Amino acid sequence: MQVLHARCAGLDVHKKSVCACVLCSESDGKKRREVRSFGTMMASLLELSDWLRRNGITHVAMEATGVYWRPVWAVLEGQFELLLVNPHPIKVIPGRKTDAKDCQWIADLLQHGLIRGRFDPPTEIQDLRDLTRYWAELTQAQNRVANRIHKLLEQCNIKLSSVASNVLGTSGRQMIEALIASEDDPARLAELAQKRLRAKIPELQWALCGKVRDHHRYLLRECMDEWKALSERIARIEREIDRHMSPFEAAAELWQNIPGVDRVTACSLVAELGVNLAQFPSAEQLSSWAGLGPGNNESAGKRFSGTTRGNKWL
Repeated sequence: MQVLHARCAGLDVHKKSVCACVLCSESDGKKRREVRSFGTMMASLLELSDWLRRNGITHVAMEATGVYWRPVWAVLEGQFELLLVNPHPIKVIPGRKTDAKDCQWIADLLQHGLIRGRFDPPTEIQDLRDLTRYWAELTQAQNRVANRIHKLLEQCNIKLSSVASNVLGTSGRQMIEALIASEDDPARLAELAQKRLRAKIPELQWALCGKVRDHHRYLLRECMDEWKALSERIARIEREIDRHMSPFEAAAELWQNIPGVDRVTACSLVAELGVNLAQFPSAEQLSSWAGLGPGNNESAGKRFSGTTRGNKWL
């Protein structure tokens, strides 16, 4: 097979170690192969970088192993042509079950151009991606707390959700706080309604007639404190997202021109896709990467599930 990269290296990255293989094609046609193992502390990664430079390495490939590849990438970035590869097409070849063999196999594939790089956005987009994903996790956590509050109210036979569309809106929160403070008069609780919800005061009086015990008040207090704390954290992360989005506002505005795409979705799209879609050769490949393209799964005239896996955050 044709050699595309005469001096390249393959890295097998783990939490505590990096196994590296340099593969060099010399001018006399011979190949030189050397394997070494390094730690993942900064001093060890700098030693790895120096070793690769001494060997004249131009291209380096590594597997996308959890988050362990990121500090290695940060140290080597700007010094070598880096390639981040999906582990699946490498692992399908049996018989290579050691770190040393893994890094040699990666180097062999890289030298002959048989592996493709995974989409790896620039640092600014990676930072934004960290924030939007953390925002999504916080929002999901807050939704779980809200569901627990709904269940607690139902246990007390407080049917607030049957009348108010948003139990944790301004009016709902005030009513819950009053319940926690041992207020049990449905009329006084209903009077806490604000704005349009005041038109439903008669229904609220019926809905707020339940049996709340001290046990329920304690759990409601804990859940409400957690819900408020998550709200504050979400507000802080949203301000940080806005700060990181300032260089990409033009892209966000373009995304928001699509019906159904709001500010939050636009920020997530920029974080996951970046602002340069050249890494996707076609719209079909982009939709497939996002998990939106239907798959083909047919055998012996029978069609099976065409569900495809994609970027869960997108």
